[in-house]
Amino acid sequence: MLAALRPLSPPRNLTRELVERLSAEITGGKLLPGARLPTELEMMAAAGVSRTVVREAVAALRAEGLVVTRQGVGAFVAADVQRRPFRIDPDGLRSIGEVLNVVELRMGVEIESAGLAAERGGAADAKRIGAALRAIDEAFARNEAGVDEDVAFHRAIANATGNPQFARFLEFLGRFVIPRRTVRPVAERTEEQRLYLASIQEEHRLIFAAIRDKDPSAARAAMRRHLSHSRERYRKLAGKTAKK
Repeated sequence: MLAALRPLSPPRNLTRELVERLSAEITGGKLLPGARLPTELEMMAAAGVSRTVVREAVAALRAEGLVVTRQGVGAFVAADVQRRPFRIDPDGLRSIGEVLNVVELRMGVEIESAGLAAERGGAADAKRIGAALRAIDEAFARNEAGVDEDVAFHRAIANATGNPQFARFLEFLGRFVIPRRTVRPVAERTEEQRLYLASIQEEHRLIFAAIRDKDPSAARAAMRRHLSHSRERYRKLAGKTAKK
């Protein structure tokens, strides 16, 4: 076990690196449920970190449901590690590749969400989705990226499904739903950026139209097209970033 706690490299966040290493030991089955973690002193010596780093790492593991602590005894691997809650660490989205993973996760949920919204949603739902769509236009006109308005558009669709779990899932994702970078003011926008925003909004309009017209098949196709294009946009961005 202590072999996994070799000295940590300083450039990274030491607490996070220690959490990742211990998590790998636990989820990989090297540390079984009920096993006791090394003491604070042992982890400090093996990983070459301070007591604060060790305590913060253990607290993070406890928050993730991976360990339990017993006062005066130590930290132990939780008995129900496999039942820990699903989460996305905002600090983990450090690369375009990680953002793409979230986009693909959205595809698995939001395509069906759009179809159900078209099938089950009423006039009031369509009105709310249309209002969210107009709010994005207004944000763009104010030289803003419209991220919050974009999130509201997708949540309005989730609410129109009549299934609260769709809305709860998007609520959990929060701003991960629209991970695009902030767009600069119009005065500084390139033609490419203006076309980028216009294409996003045109995709939104097609989704809205299909839901308003109560066409589940078209709604699913429009949402699939939107998220597929989003994925491709990020892949292109990753390619440009790699060339720099």
